[in-house]
Amino acid sequence: MNRILVTGATGQIGSELVPALRKKYGTDHVVAAGHKRTPPKGFVEEGPYTSLDVTDIDALTKIVRDFRIDTIFHLAALLSAVAEKNPQTAWKINMEGLQNVLEISRIYGCAVFFPSSIGAFGPGTPRDNTPQDTIQRPNTMYGVCKVAGELLCDYYFTHFGVDTRGVRYPGLISYETLPGGGTTDYAVEIFYQAIQQKKYACFLNKGTTLDMMYMPDAVRAAIELMEAEPQQLKHRNAFNITAMSFAPEELAAQIQKHIPAFTMHYQIDPVRQAIADSWPHHLDDQAAQKEWGWQPQYDLAAMTKDMIERLTKKLSVKP
Repeated sequence: MNRILVTGATGQIGSELVPALRKKYGTDHVVAAGHKRTPPKGFVEEGPYTSLDVTDIDALTKIVRDFRIDTIFHLAALLSAVAEKNPQTAWKINMEGLQNVLEISRIYGCAVFFPSSIGAFGPGTPRDNTPQDTIQRPNTMYGVCKVAGELLCDYYFTHFGVDTRGVRYPGLISYETLPGGGTTDYAVEIFYQAIQQKKYACFLNKGTTLDMMYMPDAVRAAIELMEAEPQQLKHRNAFNITAMSFAPEELAAQIQKHIPAFTMHYQIDPVRQAIADSWPHHLDDQAAQKEWGWQPQYDLAAMTKDMIERLTKKLSVKP
C-alpha cells in the first residue's frame, strides 16, 4: 500500500482509519474522501482531502488518476436503519458505489478493502457461533447489499484478478464519531447519555445479544488484513471477526461500575429491533484467526473503561 484512498472517510470507521493509515504510511500517502459530513479539522490540515460522491465514476476515476492510488478502503455506504427507510437510495449508494470502485480498480490495478457486516446474515442463519460459510438470506436492504457486495468482490477477484479483501464487522463502538443510523448504535449512544445525563432509553430490548467490537480493533483488523500475504488467504472476502458479545443490560451493568448513578430503561424501536432479531448472537471467526492471525485486544470490560475515560475527557465532564 503506497497510495491509499479511503472513501466514506468522515464516517464512523473512516474517522479513525484515516489517522491510523496516515501514521503508518505517511500523511501524504493517504487521501481521505468524504461527502456530506463536515470533515474533521485534521483531515484537511494533515493530509490530502477531497469530496466524493461514490456513485460518480468520473469523479472517482479522476481521484485515482491524480493521486496515483493503488489501494482503496471503500467505506462509503448507508447503514442498516437508514437503508431500511430509504431502500432505493441504499441500493444506489451501496451497490453502485462498490461497482464503481471495483471497476476502477480493475482498470488501474488497485487493491480493495470492502467491509461487510453481521447484517449480511438473516433469520435462517445459525445465530450462535455463526460459521464462516453458511446460509445468509438477509431480510433487510442493508443486508442484501452486503451479501451482493461480498459476491461481487469475489467475482472481481476470480475473473479479473482484483485483490479484493474484506471482513464482516460486528457492531462497532467508537468515541470519535457519533452514530450514523445503525442498529447497534445504542452501544455508542449509551455512553454519551451515561456521562451527560446519567440515564438512557435503549431502543433495543433486554436480552438482545449481538456481536460488538471496539473501533481500535476494527481499524487494526482492516489494516492487518490488507497487509496479509495473499497466499495465506483462502477466503479473502467477508471474514467473520468478533471481539465481544453482549446484550444492552450487560453493557449497562459494566457502565454502572464506573458511573453508579446511571440507569437505563427501554423504549423499543420496532424497525431496529426487527433487524437485530435477524442477526447472529456471536460469530465464529476461526478462519480469520487461522488465515491472517486475527486476535481482538478489547473485551467488554476494557472497552467500557476506555470509552468512559476518553469520552469524559472529550465532553469535558468531570469523572
